[in-house]
Amino acid sequence: MATNASSNSSSSTAAAGKPVALLVGASRGIGRQVAIDLAANGYAVVVAARSESGSGDGKSEKAAWFPPDPNSPQSTITTVAREIREAGGDAAAIPVDTRDFASVQALVARTVERYGRLDVLVYNSGAIWWASVEDTSIARFQLMQRVNVEGLYGAVQATLPHLKGSSFSGGGGRIVVVCPPIYSRFFRGKTAYAVGKVGMSVLVKGLAMDFERQQQQGTGEGGLGMAVTGIWPAAAIESAATEKFTRQDPSYARDLRKPTIFSDAILAMLRAPAAVVNGQLELDEDFLRRHAGIQDFSRYAVVPGASPRRIMPTQLPDLTVKEQDDEGMRADSTKPAGAKL
Repeated sequence: MATNASSNSSSSTAAAGKPVALLVGASRGIGRQVAIDLAANGYAVVVAARSESGSGDGKSEKAAWFPPDPNSPQSTITTVAREIREAGGDAAAIPVDTRDFASVQALVARTVERYGRLDVLVYNSGAIWWASVEDTSIARFQLMQRVNVEGLYGAVQATLPHLKGSSFSGGGGRIVVVCPPIYSRFFRGKTAYAVGKVGMSVLVKGLAMDFERQQQQGTGEGGLGMAVTGIWPAAAIESAATEKFTRQDPSYARDLRKPTIFSDAILAMLRAPAAVVNGQLELDEDFLRRHAGIQDFSRYAVVPGASPRRIMPTQLPDLTVKEQDDEGMRADSTKPAGAKL
C-alpha cells in the first residue's frame, strides 16, 4: 500500500503500469469524488489542495468520524488519499497553493518523482464570490484571478512537459478543466468571478489550438495525442457550496445531483479520442448523453425520484466565425522578427 508522498518519494510499485492523474482541488466535494472514481477505474491519483490533516499518513484521524462528511472541512487531501488507499487504490496527498507558481512546480516535481510519469491533469481549484462589481473588492477580485485563471495557467505550464511525454491513449496526456461554456448570461451578478472562470475557458480554447497547430506542423510536441477539455455541470451538484442552501431550505436538495455525474463525465472524456474532446467546453449531462449513451439521469438525483432543474442553457452559442481558419500574418514572440512560422 502506498504511503503519503511526504514520507515516501520513491516510485510506487503499486502504481506500476497505471496512468497517473494529478487532481488539483480535490480535498472535498466534486474534486474528492473525481479522485475516488479515477482511482477506482485504474488510475494512480495525486490529491492536491491546501488542506492537510493529521500526521500526513492519514492514520491519525479518529475512527469515530472517518471517513468524514465529504463536503465538510474535515475532508482534506489526507483523508481523501486514505479513503482511496483503504479501498485498494493508489493515492498520494501533496499540498499545494495554486497562487504560488513555485508551489505548483514543487507539486508536479513530487508527483513525477513518486510515480515516474504524469498522464492527466484535472484542475478543479476555484475561489467563488458572487456579487456585483461594486460589491466586489479589488482584494477579492485578485484572489479569484490568482486561484482560478492564474492557478490554472501555472498548473498547465508546470505539467505540459510531462504530459507531452505521456503515452496515455496512444500519444499525449490529457487536461480537464472545471470551467464554463462561454455565453453572456453567465456574467450576470457575478462579473468578477466570471472574468476568471471564462478566462479559464479561453485558455482551454487557445491551448487546444496550440495542440492542433503542433500536429499540423509535425513538431512531435503533442498534437492531437494531447487534448484539453472544459467541463461544467448542467444541473447543480451537491457540494460544500450548496450546503448553505439546503440548510436554509431542505427542499433545495431536490434540485441537486450527486457528484458522481461529474466523475462519470470526466472518465468518459478521458476514454474519448483526443480529436473529439480537444478544445470543447462541455456540460456533464450533455457529454454523457452524446458520448456515453446515458439517457436516464435519475441515478444521479440526490433525492430519489426528483428531477433536478437544469441551470445551464440547452443550446449554447457557437464561438467560431466564418474566417476561423484565416490566421492572417502570424506572429510568434519567441522567434526573431520575420522568422518563418
